[in-house]
Order: sequence, then C-alpha cells, then structure tokens
Amino acid sequence: MQYRIMGKTGLQLSVLSYGSWVTFAKQIDDSVSDRLMSIAYDNGVNFFDNAEVYSRGESEKMMGRVLKTKDWERSSYTVSSKVFFGWRGENNRPNQTGLSRKHIIEACHEALQRLQVDYLDIFFCHRPDKKVPIEEVVWSMNILIQQGKILYWGTSEWSAAEIMEAHMIAKELRLIGPAVEQPEYNLFHRDKMEVEYYTIFKNIGMGTTIWSPLASGLLTGKYNDGIPEGSRLALEGFEWLKDRTLSEEKIGRVRELGKLAADLGTSTATLSLAWCIHNPNVTTAILGATKEEQLKQNLQALEVLPKLTDEVVNKIEGIMDTKPQMPQY
Repeated sequence: MQYRIMGKTGLQLSVLSYGSWVTFAKQIDDSVSDRLMSIAYDNGVNFFDNAEVYSRGESEKMMGRVLKTKDWERSSYTVSSKVFFGWRGENNRPNQTGLSRKHIIEACHEALQRLQVDYLDIFFCHRPDKKVPIEEVVWSMNILIQQGKILYWGTSEWSAAEIMEAHMIAKELRLIGPAVEQPEYNLFHRDKMEVEYYTIFKNIGMGTTIWSPLASGLLTGKYNDGIPEGSRLALEGFEWLKDRTLSEEKIGRVRELGKLAADLGTSTATLSLAWCIHNPNVTTAILGATKEEQLKQNLQALEVLPKLTDEVVNKIEGIMDTKPQMPQY
C-alpha cells in the first residue's frame, strides 16, 4: 500500500480506502462487511468512510459493529462521518438537517455512538448549507476539534469559492479551516478536481478523498450489456443514479477502454482506479466493492499505476475524450 499526506496536514491516508455508501445495510450484511473491511485492512487500507445519511444511520451502525469486534489498534486506522442530510429521511424535522451548530454537534455525537468510537478522524460537511453562515460552520467544527471529538474537518461537493471563504474566516478568527474535500472524481467527472480546485491545490493545499472513482460501476464494464441484478443501479430508490450514469455513448467509451486494459493485462475497473490515483492531488480513492473478488481486483490498481506512462495516459484521453479545458490564468 502507498500512503499520501492529506493536504497540509500530517495525516497519512492509504491511497486506496474503503467506503460504505449504498453497500452497507443495502447490498451486504455484517458478515460480508466484516470480511471486506478485514481484506482492506490486511492490505494496508487505513481509511474507512461513512456518513449519517447512508442507509439512514444503519451503515454507521454496521461499520461500528465490525470495528467493535476487531483487535485493530485505534491509532492504526482512520474513520469518517458526514453531516448535512440527517438520517431520518422524510421524517427529519427542523434542525435535524443542515449545518447549524445544533445539527453539527448533535450529528457528531450520534455518529460516535453508531460507529462505537471515541472520536472521528475526519468529519465532513456533506454539502454546503446556503442558509447557514460559513462562520458558524467553521466555529462549530473548531469546537469539536477542541473537545477532541474530531481531529480534522472537511467539505464534500463544496464550490471552490465556499472552501476559500471557510479558509479566509478561519484565518481571520485564528480557527482551524477545512483540510480535505470529498468530491466525485472519475474518467467521466473531472471538472472540479482538475479545473475548479486548481488554484486551491496550488495556493492553499487541500487533501481529497474522492468518491465514485468507478462512476457507480460504469467503469467496471459490468453495464456494457445491461444492468445486472443486484447491482447498485438496479436498487430501488437509485433510479436517479441510473439515469445520470448510463448512456450508449458512455458505454461505448468503456468498451474501448476495456480493450486497452486487456492490452495492459488488467481490467477496466483496475485501470480506471489507477488513472484516478495517478493524479497527485488525489489523497485517496474510496472503493465500494461488495464482493471479495471485486475488492482484491480493485486493490491491484497499485500494481497498474507504474504502467500509466505518458503514452498510456494519452491513449486513455483519446478513448474517453473527457479532459476539461483549463482556463488561461
């Protein structure tokens, strides 16, 4: 396993990590999650990602039960949660969602209980909250850090302007600003990481824990001939993800990418993951495998990484044709 420093902090995260979105409490049970987390940990993975909204809190409970049974030293792994959406779905009441100080503090306490840990290594603001001053968010996260309930805080799917405002407020008030962002990043979704955040990486420094590196499974090739039963795009309630993910044009590109992967002696999924972590601004790519063979194959991305020469990267660009246009600075 390789480890990368998270932005301007001293925290080291495994370049491949494991997350629970969609999978925990929806596609897999405790025994499977235990096995997958164990495989990940035994292969050097030290970051496990979660959120209050995943399976309405059940995902954190499942991960917490697994962690409770392990003899892993707490200092040997990092775990995260996220605050914004709440966990009650349509039953959420005022102050049970968003980024008010009340919800941030209460959501942290609830996550600690569900995950059965004394502190969170990283606590993310799952989305920006247009109704709450960013100053309140920065203060709330700083309070949790001072109390020892979280060690670092970050953002997820925030704009560059919002992240910069949080840094400016933190600097002005001598508080701790966000250290990490969790954006979507894959061969189909590149603008935020490669264009919008460019000046933040260059001038401020920021870690990233990227989600959906395989574009919800599209970059595995498993949807090339339809939607397999049991896959996340077949799940009830995830029609929006299917509509956003699938198109004949995208599937055609994935088929061509698969041919290049075969020439390199690897799979489409493994090549796509290697491409993600080839970007030095990616601290870690979050894996979401539901089967042992999937996870083991995903972990082979580290072996494929050295094969990504300039020539191979240019071939990938030619196949995908998704490289965003950089502005003229």
